[in-house]
Amino acid sequence: MNYLGHCVLSFGDAEILTGNLIADHVKGKLALDKYPEGIKKGILLHRKIDAFTDDHMATKRAKILFKPDYGLYASPILDCLYDHYLANDPKYFSSEKELLKFSENVYTKAATQAAFFPEVFANYFPYMKQHNWLYNYRAMPGMQKSLNGLRRRATHMPEIEAAYQTFVMNYYILAQCYYEFMDDISKFVKIELSL
Repeated sequence: MNYLGHCVLSFGDAEILTGNLIADHVKGKLALDKYPEGIKKGILLHRKIDAFTDDHMATKRAKILFKPDYGLYASPILDCLYDHYLANDPKYFSSEKELLKFSENVYTKAATQAAFFPEVFANYFPYMKQHNWLYNYRAMPGMQKSLNGLRRRATHMPEIEAAYQTFVMNYYILAQCYYEFMDDISKFVKIELSL
């Protein structure tokens, strides 16, 4: 899952949400000690979500489409694509207006925890909010931007155009993988949060 997925799977808790958003910038166990319990729980949850996602059979099937051109980068590409399907999933967002409201709420809640943002995340959070990344996963131009952003951050990643074409040509196959995966990850996270 990418940003939208991690936000949805935080189920509205501001600290868990923040931990989920910043987790990729928090390395190792010792770094966790400087965070409050809720944010720490969000960081650990993010890692569990990533592991569950990578191990899920639907994800493994979907990654096969991208492996020939992108190798290990198939995983982050698919994370972005899952956010597109989530943004269009009526089970989570009944309309564009609901997605917009959700995304604005995420930025507001995360901003209350800004004192705990790692430097890298703090630098791009205003840009994320200004350009409403979470909302823009919904449309195809937003997905192109998201994949291009991924390409910019991953220095050894091949050009992204082939990934976008694979996404378009296999749109419904990937959608099926998303739907098989999403019900399972939602149940998994609810159990994790209840422990």
